[in-house]
Amino acid sequence: MIKEILKEFKDFAVKGNVIDMAVGIIIGGAFSPIVNSLVKDIIMPPIGYVLGNVDFSNLYIPVTHAEQHYSSLEEAQAAGVVTINYGLFINTLISFLIVAFAVFLLVKFINKLKMEKKEEACEAVEETTKECPYCCSTINKKAKKCPFCGSELS
Repeated sequence: MIKEILKEFKDFAVKGNVIDMAVGIIIGGAFSPIVNSLVKDIIMPPIGYVLGNVDFSNLYIPVTHAEQHYSSLEEAQAAGVVTINYGLFINTLISFLIVAFAVFLLVKFINKLKMEKKEEACEAVEETTKECPYCCSTINKKAKKCPFCGSELS
């Protein structure tokens, strides 16, 4: 029983899908800092500028009563103020949307390639086969006699 489970696990682990998934996770991990930088350094500054020089990473709501106003989230946290960091959440949400859209485009592209391959395969099958006029079976185009009904073909 244990041997069967180990064999099943080995078959599962070495299948292409698991390896593809592992590669995807590694590439996703490498892609994450790029997207975070894109959001933090490229997308959010112009949006913040248009909205009146707002730095989203410094938007927060103090939960504990703060005796003074802090100019940045970092200062508030250093002073021990408990905060709700909704600006960082907005940045993370935008990062997620960018990654989700990139994955959507990637899947769409891969599906398009698969469809093209499938269409090419169908065209190749149609070129090498014909239909028997007597039994309507699909047979090789070069056949002189139908293997299904035995009819002589001209």
